[in-house]
Amino acid sequence: MDEIDNSQPTNVSSNGKYAIEARMLNVYYGNFRAVKDVNLPIQPNKITAIIGPSGCGKSTMLRAFNRMNELVPTAHADGEVLFHGINIYGPQIDPVEVRRHIGMVFQKPNPFPKTIYENIAWGARINGFKGKNAEMDLLVEKSLRHAALWDEVKHKLDQSGLSLSGGQQQRLCIARTIAVEPDIILMDEPASALDPIATLKIEELMHALAEEYTIIVVTHNMQQAARVSDFTAFFTMDEDRAGVLMEYDKTDMLFTNPQKQVTEDYITGRFG
Repeated sequence: MDEIDNSQPTNVSSNGKYAIEARMLNVYYGNFRAVKDVNLPIQPNKITAIIGPSGCGKSTMLRAFNRMNELVPTAHADGEVLFHGINIYGPQIDPVEVRRHIGMVFQKPNPFPKTIYENIAWGARINGFKGKNAEMDLLVEKSLRHAALWDEVKHKLDQSGLSLSGGQQQRLCIARTIAVEPDIILMDEPASALDPIATLKIEELMHALAEEYTIIVVTHNMQQAARVSDFTAFFTMDEDRAGVLMEYDKTDMLFTNPQKQVTEDYITGRFG
């Protein structure tokens, strides 16, 4: 396969401006086009929120950035998603390699049925980590610290990851994702199953992680999008129920001065 060029600046594509960029992207499930002709450039080291009504292709769009849609047998795509100057949908590209560079955090926490330590270590090993035990210890600690979880679990690393609370499990999954040192982190409704306190911790963590990673998050929560994101992409559906990108701008501009009436109607709760 073509190799991802890591000699380029972290989080920046070949044009020196975008972390990743969709160009005329279409995603299909069988004959149904779920996402239509999307052009979406993602800024590096920023948080981009994807919002829109149910069924408009938000999660499909998110998963298009690391080819996870292809885990659905009928799914396929055309157009381009450029990452480090390479179209990740090119014929020689290994999607597993893509997902090492572009990690995913899911809506429902999904820790492995292993110890807290092994949740981090196992994910690192299967992605090629060759360090010795002491180096693995450091990686586990670093990943848990980055996920703001170390102080809560450092004395019980041998306990099951499933023993943690929902919010802690989600942060463990984030730690597992960043242990393989991706460039981009995709988050699909990462706090929707959590209580308000755990949600706040996830949002604070997202801000901290954006110093090192590019983050793209799908959320139904308008207030959350306004709180956490730097940029917002608003999707809706056309007459064929395909998801289309209606408006994309800096979050404060899109929420206070949207250019499309349909965007304003959605943000203000008139539809959706």
